[in-house]
Amino acid sequence: MCVQPAGAARVEINGTICALLLLSIILMDGCSHGESKKSGAQSSSSSSGRYPGKDRDWGPDKEIDMSHVPDAVPRYEVRTQAGNKNPYTVLGQTYYLIDDERAYKQRGKASWYGYKFNGERTSNGELYDMFSMTGAHKTLPIPSYVRVTNLANRKSVIVRINDRGPFHEDRIIDLSYAAAQRLGITQVGTGDVEVEVVVPEDDPRPPLRPRQKEVAASKAVAAKESTGIVSKEEAGISGADAKIPEGTYLQIAAFGVEKSAKQLAVSVSGKVSFPVVISTVKAPQKLYRVRLGPFKDSQSLQNARDQLQKINITEAHVVYQ
Repeated sequence: MCVQPAGAARVEINGTICALLLLSIILMDGCSHGESKKSGAQSSSSSSGRYPGKDRDWGPDKEIDMSHVPDAVPRYEVRTQAGNKNPYTVLGQTYYLIDDERAYKQRGKASWYGYKFNGERTSNGELYDMFSMTGAHKTLPIPSYVRVTNLANRKSVIVRINDRGPFHEDRIIDLSYAAAQRLGITQVGTGDVEVEVVVPEDDPRPPLRPRQKEVAASKAVAAKESTGIVSKEEAGISGADAKIPEGTYLQIAAFGVEKSAKQLAVSVSGKVSFPVVISTVKAPQKLYRVRLGPFKDSQSLQNARDQLQKINITEAHVVYQ
C-alpha cells in the first residue's frame, strides 16, 4: 500500500501501480544525478571518494593538440621511499615492485586520466599535471622512464612514471592527457600499446638500492655544501653539458592560491642562484606552479637540483613550457 504523508487524505492504491510509481521516481532521480561532465578518460587510479565532487573523470570538451609538448627526458634521479612502498595493497590486491626493471617490456591496454586528478597528489607526492608527459604504473619503481608505442599507428612517446595505477586487470599503464593525445587514444579512451623501459645513460638501478655512484654523489654534495656545486664526476653524471629541450624547468610546487605560490617563490629565490618563476594554468581550475629555470644544459639543471636539496626540496621534477 502507498500512503500519502500525514495530514493529507489517505488513498489506497493497487500494489502493482504503487510499485510502478516508485520505480518511476527512482529512474527520474537517477537521471537527475547522471554524469554532467564529458568523460573520455578511463583511469581507475583512485576511488572517487578521495575527490569530493569529482565522481567521474573527464577530459577537455574539445581535443587539444599536444604535439608541441616534448617527450620526457630520461635522466638520473635518486629514488626515495616516496611512491615506492614495497609491497603495497590496493583494492584487496598486493603488488610487488620490479626488482630489476632494465629488461621490462610489455604489451597491453593503455588508458589515460584527466581533470578529476589534475592538480591532485601523485603517489610520490608530486602534483599531477595532465598536460605534461607522465604516467602511472603498478610495479615499476618511481621515477622511471618508459617509451609507450601505440601498436595501431606506431606513434610513440617517452613519459616519466610518477604515479601508481591503473588498477584494472586489462590495463598496464595510465597516461597523462598529453601523452594519450600524442598517441591518438584520447577519443577512444584506451589503446593497445607496448611499454618499454628507457634507462638513463644505460645505467639501470634496482628500486631503492643505492649504487656506488649514488653514494659518491651524496658524499660529494655534503663535501661541497658551502658552494652548492658538484662536479660531473662527483655527481656520477657524464655528458652533463649536453643540451636539453628549450623551455626546460624544475617544478617544485603548485598551489590553488596565488599568495601561497608567491610566498614560496620569494623564499626559494633568496636561497638559490637560478630564476624562480610562477607559471599559471587556468583549466579546469587555476593553478600557480612554482618553477626554477629555464635551463639550457643538464649541468645547470643538476646544479639547481643540488641547491634545492640543500634547502630540503627533494621532489622537484622536470617540466617543459
